[in-house]
Amino acid sequence: MKTQDDDLLVYDEDDAVKFILKLIPDEQKARINDDVINYVLDVVYEYYEENGLIDEESTEEASIDEEEMMKFVLKASKKDKMNLTEDEIQLVLDGEYEYGKSLGIYSEEE
Repeated sequence: MKTQDDDLLVYDEDDAVKFILKLIPDEQKARINDDVINYVLDVVYEYYEENGLIDEESTEEASIDEEEMMKFVLKASKKDKMNLTEDEIQLVLDGEYEYGKSLGIYSEEE
């Protein structure tokens, strides 16, 4: 069984971006590129840090309020003049979730 430390070692942001980009529908790729995906991932990481969801000493699963995270990313997007829509952000978040599941980092809630 993988430990969280193992998961952190196998999570590669460049691979995550490539993985997510493959899941973005073609009609959205004009607006959602590598830079946008990296931006959203960075803001999500900020959200995790600000809410104490990243603890490298713990292997305990954290529960993430997806609605709050979406509000956080939308607010940052407007502040940083990225002006992403909720749908665009959701596509990136869904792709990141699928990437994490493929590594065994995330598990589906029951």
